[in-house]
Amino acid sequence: MLVIGLMSGTSVDGIDAALVEISGATTDLTAELLTGQTFPYPPELREQILEVCSGQPISMADLAILDDAIADQFTQAAISIQLGHPPAQLIGSHGQTVFHRPMQKTVHSSYSQPANNPGTLGYSLQLGRGDAIAYATGISTISNFRAADIAAGGQGAPLVPKVDAYLLGNPYQSCCVQNIGGIGNVTYLPARVTDSWEHSVLGWDTGPGNSLIDLAVHHLTYGAKTYDQNGSWAAAGTPCQRLVEKWLKQDYFQQPPPKSTGRELFGVDYLRQCIRDCQANGLTMSSDILATLTELTVASIAHSYRRFLMQMPDQVLLCGGGSKNRYLRQRLQDYLGNIPVLTTDEVGISADFKEAIAFAVLAYWRAKKIPGNLPTVTGAKRSMLLGDIFLGEPHRTG
Repeated sequence: MLVIGLMSGTSVDGIDAALVEISGATTDLTAELLTGQTFPYPPELREQILEVCSGQPISMADLAILDDAIADQFTQAAISIQLGHPPAQLIGSHGQTVFHRPMQKTVHSSYSQPANNPGTLGYSLQLGRGDAIAYATGISTISNFRAADIAAGGQGAPLVPKVDAYLLGNPYQSCCVQNIGGIGNVTYLPARVTDSWEHSVLGWDTGPGNSLIDLAVHHLTYGAKTYDQNGSWAAAGTPCQRLVEKWLKQDYFQQPPPKSTGRELFGVDYLRQCIRDCQANGLTMSSDILATLTELTVASIAHSYRRFLMQMPDQVLLCGGGSKNRYLRQRLQDYLGNIPVLTTDEVGISADFKEAIAFAVLAYWRAKKIPGNLPTVTGAKRSMLLGDIFLGEPHRTG
């Protein structure tokens, strides 16, 4: 089946679109990337999204307009990625996350709570209406992937570990598949040697990926730049290990999985506190600040492996925008010693479009009625079919 995967992550750089030929089910799953492309958001729309993600108030009327605008961008990406190829039969659209609240122990609310689940459910909102995409493209579209897992008591994230398991699992080696987008998330894959192997797969959000680095670059350049290309700016500085050790004591890094996070924690307010800490510790050079923030991303990844895995992996496979940051990758290699740090490109899965490929597979599984979540990862009470289905019909004229 020819499936389009659409994904925009917490970096809000744009929409990653992947046209994927998928066959099989789970153990015999294959996903061949035919073409992939990133479609940047218009600058004004990106700024709007970032404002909402940072907690800026928005009216329901303006939220509806924003939802429509994002859906239009996703629609155009779906149409464009098919040019020169046979038409797709299905679209899996993750949408744009603007709010993510993991499952809460206690929720203070004036509204009554269901008796069987008193205020514990999480909440996650992705904009970019699947119904509108299905109508505009004429292709059945699956979206709202996180809701079913959350309803079952899960975090709703990360959702890609099951896809990682069946596309990247190795019978001889364990590995950590480390995505570094705005937020970092990991899938731990033990060597694939037993029938119950899937139940040993782990995953969680490790903490900030590029989010704090990108926000700092935007701040330090007064909006002229949005990211540290190749990590060259950070590479010119010296990280403050004392500060990194202090930051790693923050509650999220100590919390055991299942866990997930987002810009609600590692966003503008967090960056402001980091910059105040840097200034209080005598860091005045921009390169030193960026080196220290990059070190936090790297150290939080390595820290989470050592704290929450029974044993360290045989190798690490990087994907996402952070995999292109040469300085970050080298620092992670330094932290992990003799454990090889590669990219998923080196094992046959595009590091740039792995997340978009994953949502194409999750849509394919939904259409085949195959559960897409892993309760061992998200904490859901059971496996769930993920995503809402919106049927598309080719438009007729005359």
